Amino acid sequence: MTEDVKVERGSGNVFADLGLPDADTHLLKADLVRRIDGIIRQRRLTQAQAAELLGLSQPDVSRLLRGSFRDYSMERLLRLLTALGRDVEIVIRKPRARRPGRLSVEAAE
Repeated sequence: MTEDVKVERGSGNVFADLGLPDADTHLLKADLVRRIDGIIRQRRLTQAQAAELLGLSQPDVSRLLRGSFRDYSMERLLRLLTALGRDVEIVIRKPRARRPGRLSVEAAE
């Protein structure tokens, strides 16, 4: 049996593709959590060790790293990055093209 499969190109933001409100914010928060996870892995920290550094419980770290970050504000995620020893800078600039502004994260490693 051959079934026709319809493929639709995504926008690059799964949250927007799902029709969620504040999709750009959700994508940015997901990227911050991905970077938090990367730092924890790079430093080979256990969730318990990460929890101590971050001022969270181990179950909270587990939930965060599994993608449950809806209740975390952007500010709190940025504070978690600084607790992991990262400097965070916020840069505001004109867009390169004529389009609405956007949110993004860049890492200088």
